[in-house]
Amino acid sequence: MPLRIGVNALYLIPGRVGGTEIYLRNLLGALAEVDPVNEYVIFTNRETGADLTPRRPNFQTAPQPVPASFRPARILWEQTVLPIEARRQRLDVLFNPGFTAPVCCPCPQVTVFHDLQHKRHPEYFRWFDLPFWRLLLWAAARRSALLVAVSQATAADLARYYATPVEKIRVIGHGVEERFFDIGRERQRRPCAPLVLTVSTLHPHKNLERLVRVFGRFRARHPEYSLVLAGLRGFHTKAVERAVAEADLSRSVRLTGWIPREELYELYRDAAAFLYPSLFEGFGLPVLEAWAAGIPTACSDIEPLRSLADGAALLFDPRDEEALLTALERLVSDETVRARLAAAGPERARAYSWRRAAELTLATLTEARAPAGISPTEGCGRAT
Repeated sequence: MPLRIGVNALYLIPGRVGGTEIYLRNLLGALAEVDPVNEYVIFTNRETGADLTPRRPNFQTAPQPVPASFRPARILWEQTVLPIEARRQRLDVLFNPGFTAPVCCPCPQVTVFHDLQHKRHPEYFRWFDLPFWRLLLWAAARRSALLVAVSQATAADLARYYATPVEKIRVIGHGVEERFFDIGRERQRRPCAPLVLTVSTLHPHKNLERLVRVFGRFRARHPEYSLVLAGLRGFHTKAVERAVAEADLSRSVRLTGWIPREELYELYRDAAAFLYPSLFEGFGLPVLEAWAAGIPTACSDIEPLRSLADGAALLFDPRDEEALLTALERLVSDETVRARLAAAGPERARAYSWRRAAELTLATLTEARAPAGISPTEGCGRAT
């Protein structure tokens, strides 16, 4: 008998939640490809838009009249009304792809943890956000039947900070769109531009102020190069803009903000090098995209990027400006290194696909379903 699977997309505000939006859109599309049998109910908010739900007979949208841009309203709705909707829809399992979950739910839940940055680096959070992260993520970890960690590093953090039993965690990495491999083939037929690309939300842990300073030194030797910081304008945007102004780089450093996917593809197509200097990551999807596109890449020597790279990128200490500068110089000047990384990137990226992520996610949702003989509308938070 087909499962009825709910998807809690109440958190999603297009263009305002960064990589978790890319994750959910690609995962849903892949689930639609691999699963024509089970029924999916996508719970959306006022801002989500109709294009989130795949156009398949077994996918339906359940719009909720709550504005996710007003976070307290969204959280309250998730905790009070969503469980009622789950009961009304007679769900077998509720999938929460954005960290948080209802504390009291009439069916088993599977919740995705993209990272535990609020535990590892609380200094990167605004003081008024931190209490919500601490309470809601702890509750989701406790009340979900199974947890999805997007990397082994995040799985280890779940075990460390929440004492989550390892048998409750499933490690399911991200995938990469096939479009990026197409871009890699296109890059072989056309010259790249003197452009260094970083795809990143403008948040403190992304280490972009240090990158701007290093790029200023790099540009003194390579004045033809520009730097593009492509990504959501997070709450650290003004600090990054100030660093650009102080380094007198306003003409050579571009902050795009959130841009349409086609425009982002064009940047990947043109870039001579990709640099990712983050101080903390849960996975590192932009690095995977750069590899698939065949862009010579350097990234921080931290987990999970270190394990993810496996020889496909130059690694550097993200707190060491000299190391960052050396990596950037090698990326643009050492043709042997460039050729090696351009070949290694797509090969490494092939190990990750959204189809595989969808298959593993579906297996996890099936595993978490209500035990035989128990109605999916009975109970409240049975898993602890």
